Amino acid sequence: MPRFDRAYVYILANHQRRLYIGVTTRLDGRINDHKAATDPSSFTARYKINKLVYYETFGDINLAIARETEIKGWLRIKKVQLILTHNPTWQDLSLEWGKPTEPFDESKLRPPETF
Repeated sequence: MPRFDRAYVYILANHQRRLYIGVTTRLDGRINDHKAATDPSSFTARYKINKLVYYETFGDINLAIARETEIKGWLRIKKVQLILTHNPTWQDLSLEWGKPTEPFDESKLRPPETF
């Protein structure tokens, strides 16, 4: 069995806030799969669930699977509270992935403030 450095538990939502919880070792690729609806008959494709609203990182896939199982066992309200705690606007956390970032410009730093 291959070894992975990281594993992820993630929650996706659609515009009506229907939820999907999954686990993967390749978060960016898996999210892209959901967004592209690579399997049109899947739950996420049928309900257009493709917005990453929450994720956790683990060093061990077994811990990630256990956490996914735990979250899936929660009532919906507890899942929503988890999302709201970390992402109150339900923003798609994957939107900025792969976009170029602005280079660091030291001249834009503010001088230190004294108290």
